[in-house]
Amino acid sequence: MMIKVERGRPTPEELAAVVALVQARAAAADPDGGGRPSARSAWSDPARRVPGVASRPGPAAWRTSGWPA
Repeated sequence: MMIKVERGRPTPEELAAVVALVQARAAAADPDGGGRPSARSAWSDPARRVPGVASRPGPAAWRTSGWPA
């Protein structure tokens, strides 16, 4: 990233404030925090399309009970 001053003569403190603001805005625009992939939903899991895989008992069994076998 490059910041170019078009007019005026900002002090080092003013430039530091602008850079801090730009970095904070960029971090706020990235909800995953650092580009890490988010957790995959059970509905988008490719394993659910594998034929012959029966649902397993457990906390999320109700979600998979309606999936095609």
